[in-house]
Amino acid sequence: MIKNNLKEILESVPNSVTVVAVTKTIGIERIKEAAMAGIKHIGENKVQEALSKYESLKSLNLVWHLIGGLQTNKVKKAVEIFDLIHSVDSFNLASVIDKEAGKISKKQDVLLQVNVSKEETKQGFFVSELENILLELSKLDNLNVKGLMTIAPNTEDENFIKDCFIQTRDLKDKINKSCLFPHELDILSMGMSNDYMIAIKEGSTMLRLGRAIFGERI
Repeated sequence: MIKNNLKEILESVPNSVTVVAVTKTIGIERIKEAAMAGIKHIGENKVQEALSKYESLKSLNLVWHLIGGLQTNKVKKAVEIFDLIHSVDSFNLASVIDKEAGKISKKQDVLLQVNVSKEETKQGFFVSELENILLELSKLDNLNVKGLMTIAPNTEDENFIKDCFIQTRDLKDKINKSCLFPHELDILSMGMSNDYMIAIKEGSTMLRLGRAIFGERI
């Protein structure tokens, strides 16, 4: 099933778009199966779960993404194993990541999570809030801001979903025009199993797919 699902997905996704397999609650053998079928990037929601899998999967040379919320007391371990942290949603968290990355002489790649739909239940910067602290974020030496991440509303209103993706893309373009960072932000992590085709049309460069690859979680 995993092999067939991935074949279908990879054939429908442009080469310029990275597919991150969301491996929350997925066992080692099924992750290895996905890797054999072509997955190079995996995304974990929790630091502790990732740590429990890391050594068993180390030989596969996967790229590790933290896609769930990150508590400051878990940052030290997160910067040790994750290649890209998608969920930077406050200046305080960014500062702690910067500090811990500096301790191990690492420049940590991160994405800034934005809450463009302004849902109370979602994490992430509101657009105006993020714009107000971009200058301070750009001064953190051990943080490498690569782009933005957003989670679209869980709705069947495709226009609303599309609008959220457009707002995120426009925000990335606006940040790039500001030249606050020494490089262009080139990653847009947006699109999950139920909305990834809409996300691709609106400029996503990175998808986070769990159910579409592994099937329904039991």
